[in-house]
Amino acid sequence: QMMKFAWDNYKQYALGKNELRPLTKNGHVGNMFGGLRGATVVDALDTLYIMELEEEFQEAKTWVEKSFDLNVNGEASLFEVNIRYIGGLLAAYYLTGEEVFKSKALELGEKLLPAFNTPTGIPRGVINLGRQDTRSLFSPCSGMSWSWGWASAGSSILAEFGTLHLEFLHLSELSGNPVFAEKASTSQLGVMNIRKVLNRVEKPQGLYPNFLSPVTGNWVQHHVSIGGLGDSFYEYLIKSWLMSDKKDSEAKKMYDDALEAIEKHLVKKSAGGLTYIAEWRGGILDHKMGHLACFSGGMIALGAEHAGEERKQHYMDLAAEITNTCHESYARSDTKLGPEAFRFDAGTEAMATRLSERYYILRPEVVESYMYMWRLTHDPKYRQWGWEVVKALEKHCRVEAGFSGIRDVYTTTPTHDNMQQSFFLAETLKYLYLLFCEDDVLSLDDWVFNTEAHPLPVNHTNFKA
Repeated sequence: QMMKFAWDNYKQYALGKNELRPLTKNGHVGNMFGGLRGATVVDALDTLYIMELEEEFQEAKTWVEKSFDLNVNGEASLFEVNIRYIGGLLAAYYLTGEEVFKSKALELGEKLLPAFNTPTGIPRGVINLGRQDTRSLFSPCSGMSWSWGWASAGSSILAEFGTLHLEFLHLSELSGNPVFAEKASTSQLGVMNIRKVLNRVEKPQGLYPNFLSPVTGNWVQHHVSIGGLGDSFYEYLIKSWLMSDKKDSEAKKMYDDALEAIEKHLVKKSAGGLTYIAEWRGGILDHKMGHLACFSGGMIALGAEHAGEERKQHYMDLAAEITNTCHESYARSDTKLGPEAFRFDAGTEAMATRLSERYYILRPEVVESYMYMWRLTHDPKYRQWGWEVVKALEKHCRVEAGFSGIRDVYTTTPTHDNMQQSFFLAETLKYLYLLFCEDDVLSLDDWVFNTEAHPLPVNHTNFKA
């Protein structure tokens, strides 16, 4: 019912725009997707299909067939276009077999390849989706890629270039074109090359900093985080191994080594007994955990399934403790929704201390971990916690024409931010739905979720490293 309400209002007031603004009842385009439109449509496709909202799925599919234009100009985030659009189209194709989704995914995937044209093959963060042209190198011509202005000194971001692997392997397989996965003959294109660079560069204390130069292949600064900027790099290591039917041993080793370093240097326990993952700035710990880092409980549980017997219980315990901490960040707020970031210092535990960190924008990471923890332990508390979130969303985020984020989780009369994020339909509602489904609905044995919760099939047949 929540999904239908979110979709119906998007369709009525914002169809073809990227997101719905539910208070003003209009659409929002933004600048993240470089001229692409319909982010909510593509993000919602698989959720509508899984929930058997057949009429709504047909509406979304018709929009993709008739109105989804890929001939656009504009600077787009390589990461966001990959996880939302490529991921959403691939999942819709694998779930339905409808060719339109496959052809759109491949056409869009080709437009992302110029981002890899750097001295190291590490892609830049921004790609102009227009066609390649012959203007001067110094004009922002189409097909050229730039790094985000705010990224440290023109560097590429770990979570961005480290979150392409799942989708690009599927693009390679579907197209029969190895350029997506491998180093192409003319340049160092492809996601496989990214690992070569990362294995070569020295890791401080075994940790992966968030910023790497796409020119030199060296770290630009030593900031390490399991939250934003770092998060999905680690997620895609364990998921690459799972998607390969456990044959991609390089990914598994990189994941195991990274998790060991994270546990050694970043995992801490508060005075009140809450386990959290701190951030690391050049050797100095910042005792803060972002909402984005709350996916890690689910990730560690997923990886624990495949650790040796003695490590398995250790990692399941760690996953449960981190998920509990993230639940506390929700339970300690007046709305029972969690803040964007929460701290463990000066007597504060699992609460935001800064006004700028008190907002909730319909993020999925906490319920994502509840879903994995439920599937892997069947402890009923995870369903109870999920239901608390459902009630809080209904009470505080549902408005007349959709769902909106709120600006302060610590007041029961919150101000709404007038944005129904596309990931609310792609992730938050999907993970909540799956939490209450039987385990064989998108079984974890057969599907791997990309970082936008788009399910991609495990390759049970012919993995090629």
